[in-house]
Formats: sequence, structure tokens, C-alpha cells
Amino acid sequence: MPGIRNPLPVAGIAACVIALAQLLAPARACTRLVYLGADGDVITARSMDWKVDVATNLWIFPRGMQRSGEAGPNSLRWTSRYGSVIASGYDVSTTDGLNEAGLSANLLWLVESQYPAFDKTRPGLSIAAWAQYVLDNFATVREAVDALRKEPFSIVTDNVPGEKRLATLHLSLSDASGDSAIIEYIGGKQVIHHDRKYQVMTNSPVFDEQLALNTYWKQIGGTVMLPGTNRSADRFARASFYVNAIPKSEDPVIALASVFSVIRNVSVPYGISTENEPNLSSTRWRTVADHKRKLYFFESALTPNTFWVDLNDVDFSRETGRVKKLDLGPDQRNVFAGNAFARFQDAEPFHFLGI
Repeated sequence: MPGIRNPLPVAGIAACVIALAQLLAPARACTRLVYLGADGDVITARSMDWKVDVATNLWIFPRGMQRSGEAGPNSLRWTSRYGSVIASGYDVSTTDGLNEAGLSANLLWLVESQYPAFDKTRPGLSIAAWAQYVLDNFATVREAVDALRKEPFSIVTDNVPGEKRLATLHLSLSDASGDSAIIEYIGGKQVIHHDRKYQVMTNSPVFDEQLALNTYWKQIGGTVMLPGTNRSADRFARASFYVNAIPKSEDPVIALASVFSVIRNVSVPYGISTENEPNLSSTRWRTVADHKRKLYFFESALTPNTFWVDLNDVDFSRETGRVKKLDLGPDQRNVFAGNAFARFQDAEPFHFLGI
């Protein structure tokens, strides 16, 4: 019409291209974000989205544990240098956790992952123990990245418990300084993205392509419009905007509340799923790690309470530290409140899924 201009013709075309890319990209679950706040506050949050209960429990692991990569005779072996609090998957894998030095590790789905052939030129490490290896051995992201660049092991994957498909995952790391890294295996090659600015990770497409898609949404501006679906690229854009838009409060309670509000914003409502895409599913639980105060928070979608573990209360020593477990029950329905450390019970450590 005369006198009315098309305000964003180029942006409209770009939006169509991005929307098509998102539709064609295989969609998978989970979101991870890192808040860089006032007074050195660093808080990492993640959501776990999956079509069925992943039988998650919380575990405390002390220093000095003898570990195996569970890849047969040529398995990587190590002794844990740092204690940690972790969230398990099926009690055969570490999916998420925080160690006593303030290093956080998070495993998320990435369907494009292709791992090198396990030709036994390097020791093997089960993908189920990948995050635990990092938590056991390193205090900072820099230490971990320097070691991983040397490729001291070969990742060995196996079927997801109860399913006939291989686990395809990528790993995010963050530490008390606010440093971050994303580790992926693309085309059989390890790819490491290491920078403080890599605050967000979701799933498909690969991280380089997610950064490119996010650049478009930064040009639009989050106060104008943000993508709202539960697809990976949309969650990446929303998390990237909100984690930097929330106030940098000096009150740690306010900071935590802000971070929880962001990870809830990028969660998938319970009961929502996408036809023919079973992994694009409801958020089942969330964790939030306060690196500065050494607090590890857990929130189940099916219980009303957020509770936490204060790592300062835990005996991680080799001499007297003990493996402990907090049984969260089916679908993480068991109810806890406040600092739940006293509710942990002595337990035998689980065995990582192996080949």
C-alpha cells in the first residue's frame, strides 16, 4: 500500500532461511547456560529433556577412587584427584556434575556426533564416563582443555540403555572463573571450542552452526522478537539473550533466582512432545551449579521443591570420604527440601556402561 514500507525485507528472507534450517535439522534435547554475574559470581544451569525417565539419582564421589574407562582390556585407567557431586543417567553414566574445585561438566545430546574408530592405538573411555573423567582430574576448564587436546583416549560409545541406537553426545565445561569449553566429535575428529563467551550449548546443529544462527537473532534483538519453539536452535537463541539480559545482582539469592528463571524459560513443558521426534521431549529435571559458593541445586519437574547439596559439607577425602547416593525415585518423584546432604546414604558406586 502507498505510504507503508516493508520494515525488514532482508530480515524476513533470512528468517525464512533460518526457519527452514531449523525444520530440517534433527532436533534433540537439553539446554546448558552459564551466568557471569557481579562480584565474580558464576552459575551454570542445565535442563534434561528426554522422552522417558532416565532413572537419575544424585551421587557423591570422594577423591582416590580407582576408575576404568570400561572399554575392555585397553581401557583408560585413573585415580580421581577431586571429589564431586553428580547426577547419573540410568545409574550407568555421569550426565552432569560439579567437583570440589568448582568445575562443572554437562553431557547433552548431539546426533551429528561421530567418534573415531576404537583401533586401540589409544586407551578407550566409555562415553558414559566422559564427564566423570573430567570432574575427577581437573580443577579448571583450561587444565581440562590442555589435556584433552592431546587426545589421551578414544571415546567408545554404545547403545542408550533400553534402546537400539548409539549414544551421541557432546560435553560442556565451565569453572569458577567463568571460563567455558564445548567438546564435540564431528566426522571422527575432536573439536574444542574454548572461550569465556561460549555461555550456551543446546543440541543440533553442531556448535559452529548454532553460533551462526544465534548471530541473526542478536541482530533482531531479544526485546523485539525471539524464537519460541522447543527446538534446539530456538532454545539457544532465548538462552543466549536472557542469560545476559537478567540483572547482575550482588545478592546471590537474586542471582540464583534469575538463573533458575532462564533455565525454566528454555525448558519444555511436561507432557509436550513432537511427533516423529521422540527426543524432542519434556524437561524432566534441571540442575544449577553455584561455582563460587559450591552449591549444587536439583529440581525435578514432578516435585514442587528445589533442593541442593552444599559441597562444603561433604568429606571428599581419600581417607574418610565415602561414596554416597541420594535415591530420587522413579521419575525423580521423591521430595526433598533445603540442603539434602544429610539424606544421602552410603552406597556402592555404580559401574559405568561399558563395551
